[in-house]
Amino acid sequence: MSDLQGNAQQQLRSFIERIERMEEEKAALAADIREIYSEAKGVGFDSKVLRQVVRLRKQDVNERLEQEAILDTYLHALGMLEPKE
Repeated sequence: MSDLQGNAQQQLRSFIERIERMEEEKAALAADIREIYSEAKGVGFDSKVLRQVVRLRKQDVNERLEQEAILDTYLHALGMLEPKE
């Protein structure tokens, strides 16, 4: 494999540096998000449930309803829910 020369080497370095900056920003954002969850937990909210709500809000409504219906079916089949009247 030949060595990268001139412009290609500069482009590669630029891409790597941009990726590294974005990784640093991502780590900082993740820390900020953890802090928000900790703050919410400190005033009595369940952080696991908050994470679930955030995940559900990202989903398409129809996709979420379909998954809830399937989950309901499975739970009923396993006797984990009362039968619907």
